[in-house]
Amino acid sequence: MTAIKHALQRDIFTPNDERLLSIVNVCKAGKKKKNCFLCATVTTERPVQVKVVKVKKSDKGDFYKRQIAWALRDLAVVDAKDAIKENPEFDLHFEKIYKWVASSTAEKNAFISCIWKLNQRYLRKKIDFVNVSSQLLEESVPSGENQSVTGGDEEAVDEYQELNAREEQDIEIMMEGCEYAISNAEAFAERLSRELQVLDGANIQSIMASEKQVNILMKLLDEALKEVDQIELKLSSYEEMLQSVKEQMDQISESNHLIHLSNTNNVKLLSEIEFLVNHMDLAKGHIKALEEGDLSSSRGIEACTNAADALLQCMNVALRPGHDMLLAVEQQQHRFSDLREKFARRLASHLNNVFVQQGHDQSSTLAQHSIELTLPNHHPFHRDLLRYAKLMEWLKSTDYRKYEGLTKNYMDYLSRLYEREIKDFFEVAKIKMTGTTKESKKFATLPRKESAVKQETESLHGSSGKLTGSTSSLNKLSVQSSGNRRSQSSSLLDMGNMSASDLDVADRARFDKIFEQVLSELEPLCLAEQDFISKFFKLQQHQSMPGTVTEAEDTDGGTLSRQHNAGTPLPVSSEKDMIRQMMIKIFRCIEPELNNLIALGDKIDSFNSLYMLVKMSHHVWTAQNVDPASFLSTTLGNVLVTVKRNFDKCISNQIRQMEEVKISKKSKVGILPFVAEFEEFAGLAESIFKNAERRGDLDKAYTKLIRGVFVNVEKVANESQKTPRDVVMMENFHHIFATLSRLKISCLEAEKKEAKQKYTDHLQSYVIYSLGQPLEKLNHFFEGVEARVAQGIREEEVSYQLAFNKQELRKVIKEYPGKEVKKGLDNLYKKVDKHLCEEENLLQVVWHSMQDEFIRQYKHFEGLIARCYPGSGVTMEFTIQDILDYCSSIAQSH
Repeated sequence: MTAIKHALQRDIFTPNDERLLSIVNVCKAGKKKKNCFLCATVTTERPVQVKVVKVKKSDKGDFYKRQIAWALRDLAVVDAKDAIKENPEFDLHFEKIYKWVASSTAEKNAFISCIWKLNQRYLRKKIDFVNVSSQLLEESVPSGENQSVTGGDEEAVDEYQELNAREEQDIEIMMEGCEYAISNAEAFAERLSRELQVLDGANIQSIMASEKQVNILMKLLDEALKEVDQIELKLSSYEEMLQSVKEQMDQISESNHLIHLSNTNNVKLLSEIEFLVNHMDLAKGHIKALEEGDLSSSRGIEACTNAADALLQCMNVALRPGHDMLLAVEQQQHRFSDLREKFARRLASHLNNVFVQQGHDQSSTLAQHSIELTLPNHHPFHRDLLRYAKLMEWLKSTDYRKYEGLTKNYMDYLSRLYEREIKDFFEVAKIKMTGTTKESKKFATLPRKESAVKQETESLHGSSGKLTGSTSSLNKLSVQSSGNRRSQSSSLLDMGNMSASDLDVADRARFDKIFEQVLSELEPLCLAEQDFISKFFKLQQHQSMPGTVTEAEDTDGGTLSRQHNAGTPLPVSSEKDMIRQMMIKIFRCIEPELNNLIALGDKIDSFNSLYMLVKMSHHVWTAQNVDPASFLSTTLGNVLVTVKRNFDKCISNQIRQMEEVKISKKSKVGILPFVAEFEEFAGLAESIFKNAERRGDLDKAYTKLIRGVFVNVEKVANESQKTPRDVVMMENFHHIFATLSRLKISCLEAEKKEAKQKYTDHLQSYVIYSLGQPLEKLNHFFEGVEARVAQGIREEEVSYQLAFNKQELRKVIKEYPGKEVKKGLDNLYKKVDKHLCEEENLLQVVWHSMQDEFIRQYKHFEGLIARCYPGSGVTMEFTIQDILDYCSSIAQSH
């Protein structure tokens, strides 16, 4: 193995400036035995690099070659497999695990020991040696050949020291001075030995010559030792003195610590006392204000407000740990609680008195508001109460039960007050709608219990808001001093004794004005009260409230905002809901009164539903823009549903009355009543719904009405006995077309075109039917001519037919001289005049159409004569100009 080691050093490692320190003959475990060597090497250059090199014999077997090398720093684990029993197997863990079997256990142990020493000497990262005997991991290894190889080489590595530049230069000079230094190494070595002996002798003589100086140095050392002993004695005495001073300083330090601790505690105690005094001490002025402050004056209210805020701050102060255990703190808190309770009780009592007093003052002004259609203004009442808003906020945060009691008392009293005001207001509105100005004044001067009108109007409304009054009561209200108005049960298309043209437009305008004034008075009243409630009771508003607004379908399948039933309390889940609850209770009479007023207006004249729908829709739209979930918005939305139903009922009644219309059998039909009334309805509806939010409802009504008009015009035309069907259709559809053209209703464009087409078709049909065959014999003659031509006879050969020769043609023509033709046309004109009505003024249109039709027949006859009787000289006894003159003179004569 030694020879192999020297050969590997010479051939492989020396050329690479490496030194071989240990070698082991191995083969891979579990495979066919192929021997190779693992070598532990170091580089001769600094810094030293340690490697494990795998060397393998070449295939030819005459030299070794380097196969792979691993840096020792990459070695993680050395596993010897068994630390007790001898085992030649071992593993080296580099980037992967290499399993080896050594040729002998001694070689394996020597190699692992060498690896351990190199790791200890050169690497900071320590390799993990597993299953390795502790004897191998020591500085010395067992004696033997491997020891000399590994250990000796390692020592050589440790003792080796390179020559520096100066030493190399000296050696070169020495060797240059001796010519035979290289050729005769023994002579050079002997010379160096002699020179070394000379130098050793010189050194010994130099040492012996310096003995005197050595003695002097030793004497100085003895004296220095004595001085050191003396210094140590002084240091010991000083140390004893310092120990005494240390004990005194410790006592002083402990005393200072106690003084500092006492001062710190005093400062903290003072801070706690100042905190309690500053935060829990209520000024005498505040206490006096809370106990005796004047709650009726502005200055007193301000003083009480400041005192209440100061009391609340004292009661809500965040006490530090342990403060609540102090007797003074407990007594102060109890005092504050008493002050709060007394002031809250005094404040609640005073505010209840203010509610009563303000309400009494408000009631005293009701009489003057009854004369005019206005609601009392509560602004002074609100202004006076808003002075207490901050105190109400204080009461809400300190004594919520008393706050709730005040809220309930306010709602109870104000609901009664508003109920009286609103009912009187609506009674005045009903009188203004149904009576005269004198009756309104009379009502204003009569006591409430003696008002006969009030008794009548009370019969109009019940708990459900429906009309329950008798017909006689309504007659008194709606018909007295109004002789020219149609009866209260009539509608727009009423087929009774009065027509739509007899309607009193002034009454409708008055109703519209009164209804608008009612809504205009209610809206600011509700908004002002809601704003006051929010500010006075410190509640939130103008936010959507989920769960309070639902959707209800109207009769046309649309949706209108609906609220919970006003009489059903809603669960109060927030302050926003509380505003809503309060408004519902305070104004619980608004919705029933509005429904009664709407029912009365509809009873007086169902046409009023148009005005109410437009006005109510506008106010609902305005209220929803402010707050879609407010009391006003939802209440008006509920009433709007009722108005919409009345409007739909009005349209349905009109269609039903169209279907029930009966015509006289003795007189001509003319323009049907419901056609004329549709014109009036459309004209007035267009003026009412101009720029209205609910235009879609009117368009739906238009569609239903026009379909009903079309169907029932045709029905009446079919049933007409005295007036021809075509005349009824022509006149009425002409009237409808003219109405739609004038009003320019965009949703009825298709119906307008249909009406024009029906008018044109029936005009043409009537002209052809009425004109008939004015030259009857001549017409029969030419019908025979056309029949022969149709059978295949040539036109120019028709005159050879016995029945259709020239003589027969002249006989027929002589029977129709100009006078007879004019007489026939005159009779026709009179017949048409009997059929047509004067309102539509279609006589000249029909007459002109008949003239054109007659001329067309005349030209047809002339054409047949020219083709079938050429050169015969036969002509009609009257010309086209004669026809024009006849028609013109007949029209002028009538």
